[in-house]
Amino acid sequence: MSASTARDALPAFLADARARVDSVLEEWSERAAERWPRPLAEAMRYSLLGPGKRLRPALVLAAARAVGGDRDRSRGMAAVAAALEIVHAYSLVHDDLPCMDDDDLRRGRRTTHRAFDVGTATRAGFHMVPLAGAVLAAGMDALALDRARQQLIAGELFRAAGAGGMIGGQVQDLAAEGSASGLDRQHLEEIHRRKTGALIGASCLIGGLAGGAAGAALDALRQYGQAIGLAFQIADDVLDATGTSAELGKTAGKDAAREKWTFVALHGIDAARREAFRLSTQAVDRLRVGGLASPILEGLASYVVNRSR
Repeated sequence: MSASTARDALPAFLADARARVDSVLEEWSERAAERWPRPLAEAMRYSLLGPGKRLRPALVLAAARAVGGDRDRSRGMAAVAAALEIVHAYSLVHDDLPCMDDDDLRRGRRTTHRAFDVGTATRAGFHMVPLAGAVLAAGMDALALDRARQQLIAGELFRAAGAGGMIGGQVQDLAAEGSASGLDRQHLEEIHRRKTGALIGASCLIGGLAGGAAGAALDALRQYGQAIGLAFQIADDVLDATGTSAELGKTAGKDAAREKWTFVALHGIDAARREAFRLSTQAVDRLRVGGLASPILEGLASYVVNRSR
């Protein structure tokens, strides 16, 4: 497949991934309404079904396809992918709370705590974590994965979401706020790789595991995911500094206003852009070294640094 053909194929792939994952999210949002009282279930639904890129589940599906899985576009694989989106959606709900970023806008509409209230949004986020576990388990069972592989996948997801990954990175990010003058690259990379990169990297690895990969293919997906996870956050830093709230669907300029540690603050906009592109290229190189030919994953590596929101 040529580069131009791959670029043309990516929008169709992303649209199909979104439709498959949103169908799963819709189904489980209905189940949530049976398990949790109003308005809690409504807040969960609001958070899960809002507009968004669905990048993490798309990476799951693309990685699975790259190693020969998901050829039948199964409901089980879509459920595994949806579990990543649920964890991501929960993180956005809590990230926007007054005790953290205190934001009013997310994905082009009111944040969950503004649409409902702080207490409801906080509880909704907490309950989305076990919901993700239930969706993941259902998807893995539908794929008839063996117990050892299921344990590996679940371990990857919740390790990436926990203190060693996303949550730990968020703690570090909050602790560093207001001290941009003390920036150092090593600490900044650690924050970004944990807060944002860990879940993106896990998406790639989980897709490979669910698709039956082992050995060199898994190593390639791990390295690819680590590179684009950091590239994604650097691109986010640039967008926050250069975009408008209307363009981004969230409040622009927050990083500078809160003196956050970002690659833009450390190196400037142009150098940050170059670093994001370098990492995107590195990610594709890792796939090729590992023997994985995947125009969709290559296209996604470009997409994360060229997107406008």
